[in-house]
Amino acid sequence: MSKHSDIVVVGAGPAGLSFARTLDGSGLSVTIVEKAPLESIANPAYDGREIALTHLSKEIMERLGIWQRVPEDEIYRLKDAKVWNGSSSYQLYFPQPTKARGGETDRLGNLISNHNIRRAAYEAVKGQENVNILSGVGVKEARTTDTQAYLTLDNGEELTARLLVAADSRFSQTRRQIGISADMHDFGRTVIVCRFKHEISNQHTAVEFFQYGRTLALLPLEEHLTNCVITIDSDKAGSLLALSPEEFAADLEKQLGFRLGKMEQAGTLHTYPLVGVHAGRFYAPRAALIGDAAVGMHPVTAHGFNLGLESADILGKLVVQAAQNGRDIGASSLLERYNAKHQINTRPLYHGTNAMVKLFTNEAAPAKLLRSLVLRVSNNLPPVKKLITRQLTG
Repeated sequence: MSKHSDIVVVGAGPAGLSFARTLDGSGLSVTIVEKAPLESIANPAYDGREIALTHLSKEIMERLGIWQRVPEDEIYRLKDAKVWNGSSSYQLYFPQPTKARGGETDRLGNLISNHNIRRAAYEAVKGQENVNILSGVGVKEARTTDTQAYLTLDNGEELTARLLVAADSRFSQTRRQIGISADMHDFGRTVIVCRFKHEISNQHTAVEFFQYGRTLALLPLEEHLTNCVITIDSDKAGSLLALSPEEFAADLEKQLGFRLGKMEQAGTLHTYPLVGVHAGRFYAPRAALIGDAAVGMHPVTAHGFNLGLESADILGKLVVQAAQNGRDIGASSLLERYNAKHQINTRPLYHGTNAMVKLFTNEAAPAKLLRSLVLRVSNNLPPVKKLITRQLTG
């Protein structure tokens, strides 16, 4: 006999948990299915990823009671940002804004480690009376009809719901099973992330350095501690990973032209394949996609979770409003509204980011000239710069 919930969420990552949190006090029963064990949800390991959070994301996380659960000394100020291109000394500069979302600010955004976001999201949800987390079990099959969603779990258990929400990563099996196609762009590159201590202050400035052969992002944490994100062709990653910690640091110093002085590895090194994903649509009958299952961004802006959080917030508000008014929480009209709003938020940003990355990793002579021109135009046209800054701040 199957167990019924109003909503089943597949995936207890930060997007899935944030969505569940939007339903607190709604009277809707929510089951979250997560193949990882409960211990790894409650106490996620450090994974090397630092997330740049917009002012909008901070507002949403505060409203959901997640922000308050992140240790204050592990919320890092992102004052401003620069973009460097190849060997040129010219830089595109995004200064610290004085105002964001109607209030005064001293920063472009904030940086928080992914594992701290995940832990805080779980802490916010774990005491929620209407949420049940089934951990350590995966989804074997997911299907939907016009009236209901059906799930069969790895352990043979069957679940039904009025609404299925897929939040199970950019490689979402649930998305495929319910028949939603996705644009998947494999960049053929590997992302290497690690924290480094350094002699010279980072000035709390984020830097995107499009070199020839690799891309280097510097995400400032403490004044003398920076998360370094190296993106390199996958066939060249092995030689970099084979270096000793001292050799790796020396290579990084050289790549940066010693701008941060002497550097020292200050944590574990992590690698990820670089694949961008954008689903063709974010809904099917009785189902919706959120988080990376909907859109998995290139990490060039460290911006992906902002979109995942927005998706959870948009869908959550629509579902709660429907429940309060006695309407169907899985109606096609509701899911179409969610799809339209989140597509507008994500599609231009996804394709624009991919186009920018394609240009700034192209090393042909004409592309190098165009790269330089794009930076100068962006720097000297206030409307363009303001538009980019608004995307960065949310």
